[in-house]
Amino acid sequence: MNRLPVWFKQAIPDAEIFRRLDMLSSLRINTVCVYAKCPNLNSCFSKGRLTFMILGNRCSRGCLFCGVAKSRGDDLGLDFDEPRRISQLILKLGLRYVVITSVTRDDLIDGGASQFARTKEEILTLNPDIKVEFLIPDFKGNIPAIRVVVESRPDVLGHNLETVRRLHKELKPYSDYELSLNVLSQIKHMNPRLITKSALILGLGESESEVISAMEDLKKASCDILTLGQYLSPSPSHYPVQEFISPDKFNRYLKIANELNFKVVAAGPLVRSSWQAEELYNQAKEELCMTL
Repeated sequence: MNRLPVWFKQAIPDAEIFRRLDMLSSLRINTVCVYAKCPNLNSCFSKGRLTFMILGNRCSRGCLFCGVAKSRGDDLGLDFDEPRRISQLILKLGLRYVVITSVTRDDLIDGGASQFARTKEEILTLNPDIKVEFLIPDFKGNIPAIRVVVESRPDVLGHNLETVRRLHKELKPYSDYELSLNVLSQIKHMNPRLITKSALILGLGESESEVISAMEDLKKASCDILTLGQYLSPSPSHYPVQEFISPDKFNRYLKIANELNFKVVAAGPLVRSSWQAEELYNQAKEELCMTL
């Protein structure tokens, strides 16, 4: 499945996109948009939407579908100046809503949780009106680490389940399906008012019934926002695409997810976990206000 369907057609990047990429490189700031080879990079960058990736650009785990490089086992270190540089760039670009994610850092005692908290603190010191969304790894289920992130009070806190139960161990050999669900449950237990979020990547070989079961599991874990998008293999050496999900099928999943009463659902070929993050946050906030 090397040929992309017509609905993946993208505009040619303009000079402003390359200017922002150069700026990120010069400041040694990573984005998941670049390292995970997101298909929405052009459209998001042109609208001032970035998903910053902290804790370096190499991951401890190396999931089969992910474009981020796996660490070689050497000391990755910790860049304590990274939060400051990110906050300065956010101020320079005039961003009002930012998404912060990270590679998985199993070599760190807290998995990098404190770096998330420091980054948010730096951002709000410069502009307390900025909304901050976190997309965290599982921290190996470390409750104190999860609590550090929760107590930093992001506006949205996400953790991605990513695939169905049957495929989880094959595609994410160092992760655990139930553990990911428990992370989401723990977040809600620690702060019931905190908006939670997760994502499923489709086209990895899952069946419709498995997708529905995963959505049901996420709902039981008190997930508020759900995104569903199409998997695109980052390179020929990565796990191959098993199926291109049609827009009609995404609409069917959208309908089913809405019937499960998630606060907000986004589904479509180009949808990613940080896709239109500000808009989804605003929708979820409205829904939560209506239920209080």
